[in-house]
Amino acid sequence: MRRPAWWSVLLTLVGVLVFVRLGVWQLHRAQYKDELLRRYAAAAGAPAQAFDKVADQPPMDAYPRVRVQGCYRVDRLYLLDNPKHDSMGGVEVYAPFQPDGQSKWLLVDLGFLPGNGTDKAPQLPALPTDAQSLQGIYQPPPGAGLELGGNALTRQTQWPKTSVYMDLDQVAADLHVTLYPRVLVLDADPSAIFVRVHTLDLSSMPPARHRAYAFQWFTFAIAAVIIFIVLHRKRRNPHGRHSRESGGALQRRMPVNPSSPSAPKPMDSRFRGNDGKEK
Repeated sequence: MRRPAWWSVLLTLVGVLVFVRLGVWQLHRAQYKDELLRRYAAAAGAPAQAFDKVADQPPMDAYPRVRVQGCYRVDRLYLLDNPKHDSMGGVEVYAPFQPDGQSKWLLVDLGFLPGNGTDKAPQLPALPTDAQSLQGIYQPPPGAGLELGGNALTRQTQWPKTSVYMDLDQVAADLHVTLYPRVLVLDADPSAIFVRVHTLDLSSMPPARHRAYAFQWFTFAIAAVIIFIVLHRKRRNPHGRHSRESGGALQRRMPVNPSSPSAPKPMDSRFRGNDGKEK
């Protein structure tokens, strides 16, 4: 390993810490949403409590099952267009409900009506006009997502009104009343025409997607360490030894200039005998 510069060590360390922190955060979000799903599933079998106990200040991250008495406003229905229930499409039907003795209205999710394969809304059954006692889960409205095109409710003059998202503030402005901060999702009823198989809407970012993002961030952290190691490895010259050996052999084979002062003197093959004569 070559000695790394201080800034490269700092940059790698900061990058690894950030990636690991983001991965841990994604795992915490996945665990949090798993807990929300468990709470929502448990709420379906919980005993119903009085609506007025949780109406204005519902518990955070909890979905109480409540009962409420009042009357429907049957002439003011809203349709959430094509929620994710089946391939044929359809609408989720919402009706305003006025609890007894209250000025605020409660938006009630009646359930899903499957489509018929056309652009026309399915035929809506008539709602009762007398006093009703309702039971269901008191939960936040479905996520709005990207609200493209502005408020579609103000441009419609006939009922029921259709929208691709359900915004309680827009519905309250359209009704000219104050709405409670959550909607009432009615319990399943085998005799009802509506499909009432409700789940908590986490389709935009389910727990599995959080875990996938966590794996991605951890992979980035490992990649940063690998890049740091690769960039600071000493690069060996595979031809270095061969070059030195070749240079030595070449030096031995080079002819020597006899006139050079450093050239070795050649050995004289002649010699003189004892009589002084050259042999």
